[in-house]
Amino acid sequence: MSQLGSVKVELSVVLGQSTMPIAQFLRMGRGAVIPLHCKEEEPVWILANGRPIARGEIVIEGDRVTVTVLGPADVNDFVPKAA
Repeated sequence: MSQLGSVKVELSVVLGQSTMPIAQFLRMGRGAVIPLHCKEEEPVWILANGRPIARGEIVIEGDRVTVTVLGPADVNDFVPKAA
């Protein structure tokens, strides 16, 4: 079990996704806004090494942003966009 504790996992939180033509993306400059296809109250996806493992919610306390885990992810609901 001690070896398992030293395994590193990359965690990511997906707030939302968006699709746009690459030309539009390339025209964006600093301060540009990318609209996400999600609602403010929707749970976020928590990914481990790019795979969904849980759902969570964003919590903002002062200048600190955290994610509270709500429960396990239903991997059948996760639809990644093409990379």
